[in-house]
Amino acid sequence: MTLRLSVPPLELWGGIECTVNRVGDLYFDQLMRNGHATRIGDLDLFAGLGLRTLRYPVLWERTSPGPPEQANWSWADVRLAHLQRLDIRPIIGLVHHGSGPHYTSLIDPAFAEGLARYAAAFAARYPYLDRYTPVNEPLTTARFSGLYGHWYPHGRDDLTWVRALLIQCRAVVLSMQAIRAINPDAQLVQTEDLGKVFSTPRLAYQAEFENERRWLSLDLLCGRVNRAHALYGYLRWVGIDEAELNWFLEHPCPPDLIGINYYLTSERFLDERRERYPAHTHGGNGQDTYADIEAVRVRAAGLAGVGSLIEEAWERFGLPLAVTEAHLGCTREEQLRWLMEVWEAARAQRDRGADVRAVTVWSLLGAYDWNSLLTRTEGHYESGVFDLRGPEPRPTALARMVRDLAAGQEPGHPVLGSLGWWQRPKRLLYSPVSPEPEALLPRLRRCARPLLITGATGTLGSAFARLCEGRGLPHHLLTRTQMDIADPQAVETVLRELQPWAVINAAGYVRVDDAEHQVQVCHRENANGPALLAAACARHNVALLTFSSDLVFDGSGVTPYVESATVAPLNVYGRSKAEAEERVLQALPSALIVRTSAFFGPWDEYNFVTVALRTMAAGQTLVAAGDMVVSPTYIPDLIHASLDLLIDGEAGLWHLANLGATTWADFAQLTANLAGIDSRIDVRSTQSLGLSATRPRYSALGSERATLLPSLENALGRYLSERRGVPV
Repeated sequence: MTLRLSVPPLELWGGIECTVNRVGDLYFDQLMRNGHATRIGDLDLFAGLGLRTLRYPVLWERTSPGPPEQANWSWADVRLAHLQRLDIRPIIGLVHHGSGPHYTSLIDPAFAEGLARYAAAFAARYPYLDRYTPVNEPLTTARFSGLYGHWYPHGRDDLTWVRALLIQCRAVVLSMQAIRAINPDAQLVQTEDLGKVFSTPRLAYQAEFENERRWLSLDLLCGRVNRAHALYGYLRWVGIDEAELNWFLEHPCPPDLIGINYYLTSERFLDERRERYPAHTHGGNGQDTYADIEAVRVRAAGLAGVGSLIEEAWERFGLPLAVTEAHLGCTREEQLRWLMEVWEAARAQRDRGADVRAVTVWSLLGAYDWNSLLTRTEGHYESGVFDLRGPEPRPTALARMVRDLAAGQEPGHPVLGSLGWWQRPKRLLYSPVSPEPEALLPRLRRCARPLLITGATGTLGSAFARLCEGRGLPHHLLTRTQMDIADPQAVETVLRELQPWAVINAAGYVRVDDAEHQVQVCHRENANGPALLAAACARHNVALLTFSSDLVFDGSGVTPYVESATVAPLNVYGRSKAEAEERVLQALPSALIVRTSAFFGPWDEYNFVTVALRTMAAGQTLVAAGDMVVSPTYIPDLIHASLDLLIDGEAGLWHLANLGATTWADFAQLTANLAGIDSRIDVRSTQSLGLSATRPRYSALGSERATLLPSLENALGRYLSERRGVPV
């Protein structure tokens, strides 16, 4: 009888985006941008997730920017001691996409010895630590710094990128030698982005070269790059001495664990038919010119996937493996689906016999400006397990998922029942190519419960349905005939039959001036209906998102109103919304109520921006108030943020408006300026407009909870692009 040894369960690790890269003479420091450099309390949050292993940076550039003897260990002393108290085992990163202190670079022969000296000093100070990543993703960093010119030293040729790779790999070897001289049990956890390249038949040779190249850093460390290696001739051709390659044969340093970093952009497709693709994708190799595009956007077969990459790495090296970065910069449900897909792929490969130890949820604190590959500072933020756009890190739906996985429990968020965007037809931006027969999209993991959206005939309700469709969120968009929210029996029947996981109430009475003469109708739709809906959601254990208004305030303020500001509406409409807020939260304390203001969008013809553009473009004069300050809100931004908050399980009052308080007249002028049209604006006082309902003179919205929406100018730019038919 053969006994099968029990295999420990797959572990969940964590990691912080910590890149310190250099562009010219500028350093881009993620730890400063995400605040972890000064916020030790993050470590307690990570421990609260159940994480017991953390990829943690004590970076050379930050700790020892000057001479080694002047290194400042105070930051590391405090944090590493706290990790010990929390029983979290760190995997120490020494260089993360960096090029070292200012006096060296990736093509400086002294880089390797310099990092080794730093590694020795670190190990001497913290001899109890035993897992290291001296250089994160050396091959990726070499390509970005030496072949594509993105990062310092901005090389754009084969010799520079290969030189940068060899120096980084030499630095890994020397650093581990120095560390093991102090701690012989120290382990090397070597990370690398392991994508895959596909191509048309004509470019098969280039795809073959790049697919061999992706292993080069690991092959060097494992002592595999000899004369029989597929890239040996290439390395010699670009100018590398045989002695330099032989050094790695003489000093093998195989990883104790290979860390696979994998992103949706890691898989590429090469196509010589450049006319099919945008100019920014065009490139070449000196022999052929071609477009290099994300495989997920063009390949009918879809992605090979992280499971396939794990299998390839296991077959090639036979060394323990982990996914050391699993992150997706996208909407919340897609982040949940992506982490679940990576987790299940790793678990499946483990069940098939691969020694897969863990999956690392990366970007616990999110990441900044990776959309430009860290070449510019634009403030683009991708949230992670925690969202940093409030006073303190706010746990997202990913936090609950991480806690479940770390505890060995199966996550159960309803959005996991649907496919990620990379598995849906919307992923294809170009004419599909390469229809290989193995391209079978995975089936749904479970039955997907829907969202219910009220207000089918309104601007907000129809926009919610449009964007839920784009986000792969199953939904039912209901008219008043299908469900009158002020009719208890109608609400009960629909909730029982459709069994939603959440209701989005986008219905309501919106005619502010008419409400002064239709008080009962306004209160029925805006106060009674939402309160009744909240009570029904409480009975059925269903989440609720409903909307309120800036008109709950009296306008006596001079700074943007926050969620805790005193409510004092001036008109019937505002009173109906204020009453709804109170009654909804009484019936359902977990309800999410979003206050917003003056929304505009690209899909209706009657919002202020669209009317203003049409009027001014026709050479007519636009009448606009110059003494009423509001916070205009772009509908796509409002909906995306609201959906994320709903999925996160947030509750209570939230203010969502684009940054930028403005008068209506100034708003019209800004719109004209960005649209490039002549403006003819008749600036009036609010009183002269003859409105039936009194408006607050100042109703700009701010937030004490988080600032989730971008600037008004940014939103207007995207509105104009969408109106011109350019995707947002």
